[in-house]
Amino acid sequence: MASQTRTVRSGAAAGARKASSGSPNARKTSAGPAGARRNHRAPKNNKDPRKKHKGLWWKILLGVVGGILALGIGAFAYLYATTDIPQPEKIALAEKTTVYYSDGTTPIGSFSEQNREIVNCSTLPDYVGNAIVASEDRSFWTNKGIDITGMARALYNNLTKGTRQGGSTITQQYAERYYLGETTSYAGKIREAILAMKIANSQDKSEVLCNYMNTIYLGRGAYGIQAAAQAYFGKDAKDLTPSEAAMIAGIIPAPSTWDPAVNPQQAQKRFERVIDIMKDDGYLTAQQAADAKFPEVKEYVPSNDYAGPTGYILSTVETELTNNKAFTKDELETGGYKVITTLDKAMQDRMQQVGDERPEGMPETLQVGGVAVDQSSGSVRAMYAGQDYLKQQLNNATQSTFQPGSTMKPFGLIGAAQDDVSFQTLFNGNSPERFETMPGTFAEVPNALGISWGTINLNQATANSVNTVFMNVNEHLTPKRYAQIAHDAGITGDIQEDTLYNILGINSLTVWDLAQGHSTIANNGTKNTLHIVDHVTKDDKDMYKANPEPKKVFDENVCALTQNAMLGTTTYGTAAGVSAQLGRPVAGKSGTANDETAASFVGYTPQLMNVWAIWNPGENGENLVVPSFAGYGVSSTGYPAHLFAEFMSTAVADMPVEQFPAAVDNGKIGGPDGDWGLGGSRAPTTNQGQNTIAPSASPSESASQSASPTPSTSSSATPNDKPTTEPQQPTQPTPTPTQPQPTQPATPAEPTEPTTQPTAESQQQSGH
Repeated sequence: MASQTRTVRSGAAAGARKASSGSPNARKTSAGPAGARRNHRAPKNNKDPRKKHKGLWWKILLGVVGGILALGIGAFAYLYATTDIPQPEKIALAEKTTVYYSDGTTPIGSFSEQNREIVNCSTLPDYVGNAIVASEDRSFWTNKGIDITGMARALYNNLTKGTRQGGSTITQQYAERYYLGETTSYAGKIREAILAMKIANSQDKSEVLCNYMNTIYLGRGAYGIQAAAQAYFGKDAKDLTPSEAAMIAGIIPAPSTWDPAVNPQQAQKRFERVIDIMKDDGYLTAQQAADAKFPEVKEYVPSNDYAGPTGYILSTVETELTNNKAFTKDELETGGYKVITTLDKAMQDRMQQVGDERPEGMPETLQVGGVAVDQSSGSVRAMYAGQDYLKQQLNNATQSTFQPGSTMKPFGLIGAAQDDVSFQTLFNGNSPERFETMPGTFAEVPNALGISWGTINLNQATANSVNTVFMNVNEHLTPKRYAQIAHDAGITGDIQEDTLYNILGINSLTVWDLAQGHSTIANNGTKNTLHIVDHVTKDDKDMYKANPEPKKVFDENVCALTQNAMLGTTTYGTAAGVSAQLGRPVAGKSGTANDETAASFVGYTPQLMNVWAIWNPGENGENLVVPSFAGYGVSSTGYPAHLFAEFMSTAVADMPVEQFPAAVDNGKIGGPDGDWGLGGSRAPTTNQGQNTIAPSASPSESASQSASPTPSTSSSATPNDKPTTEPQQPTQPTPTPTQPQPTQPATPAEPTEPTTQPTAESQQQSGH
């Protein structure tokens, strides 16, 4: 039977499987050798190897995590045990940030003096410490001293956003002071956290607060409450009033920026905040808070490190880096950085020497400003800002303003070239001429000294700074278009857009701003942002690199035409002889302010640009006339050109003589519509078509040559273009033998009186 059963199952396996699957009660069994049923499930002791491997990976992962935790705990325990709590006198003073010339080795000066005196806090009134608690850590007396969440957030922001955030509690700030800002890395934050924890666990609150008060930087070179009390109020910390303590405490986050002498509004706001918190938290009574008045602070006198011209350089460096958001003022004063400037020491020394000269008869009130720029990079190579920063903090290169006058005319040439106007177009250069200076307003506009130049082209009008020609140019450009061109070049100062006079430079600018605009023309149409800082390092690590943001704003040939016109200024025009004196081509433009209150000169070779200006401020800030002195004539127009020649003669002495780019004048005589100047009128002998203008390699004109040209016989707009009629010009003073030739047009051999006598109104609008 058993054998039959095996045979049937074997022979009818398919039918059995079918029957089994079709019956819900069927059981999968088989008969053994003794006919017993056998279950087909796997034996219980036969484990799945995949599950075995899965469990092994979990064990490995847990082992790795556990090992890391063990190592971390061990490292933390070791660091905690070996970290010493520093005493206040052992906390290092912040490292000085030192500024260097472009060679990176010759120091110019350092930021911030360092003054600290440790005091016994038991001598201080309670409100001194409580004012700091109110300002910096309101929960100080009750918190654990550590804000793990805040530290993690600060670390994350430092690493991902480039910020420099520190701990939020006083204990953490004290720990951060010990490491002097080295807590923007993972290792630094760990060191700070360990020190803060150990301080919190081993010192009572009063001791922590006292140590903090003795080490915190409070501005004016003062470290600690005692030094700050002396710096701001000229007294010891123990003698501070509640108001004085609140004022100092309020500016802790940014003491240099919020110094009442720098930002009185913010200092007042912070003071009121501290007083309110001290009242709310019971440190002051309501009456004491009501009686608290913002205290008067001492006048801040910069340290002797800022004496002479050094202070101007240091302050300019600081302003540039803080305006660029690269550093805060406090970081520069305490961070121990190495700042490499763009200044060339030899050029800077020479510029200071030239600017400091005071010729006989020069008024003591007369101010001088200057800057030298490598236009190819925007690097400032030298700057004259004044004689002594401690006597006058206003920087004559970057802050003081003056009317640039006719040095603004070249931006009108840019517009004419952009509009395809040939520079051979003839204009009426007589004086005065009537213009609609504003809608519905007409005025007689004269030339400098009332000179009538007759019929001249744009090159001649530029060399001799003919106002009436450029007013005509601005009629076509429109004042708004002219202002936009100047701004495109990089000038940031305000320029009126509703008057034709804006082309005559009636809006006040700084020397720096004027140089910024002209550097774009000098650099063939590419604008580079002027800068005095090249890069900043710390411990050989790059912290900052200047970015001049080069941008092409003008066509190269447009700039070449403008440069070519400006070459005439230094050969036969208002600064005749400068080119010969330097022995190389020099593009230049002189300018005189409205009412003769300032004079300026912009000039450059292909390698270096130099700008100078003089102005005469009154005691109440009013603009006074610049008088003639040392043979420089009306408004001493020639003096800025003299400063230029004195500086550049040494600055470019070792530079090769380079030529300016050849300009192609393919514009149309009279402009595209034939309505510029005298329209299609031409000089008697004029070649048709395109003119290629190549400046002379060896300028031969001298200062003794007359600025009263003879009629032109060629249409090429070379620097030697001459007006078609001889100007009628008054006799001008002869300079003393020791001075260069004055730069207003020189006297003809037989001068005659001008046909149109300038009036008082015309003199007010004159410019060179």
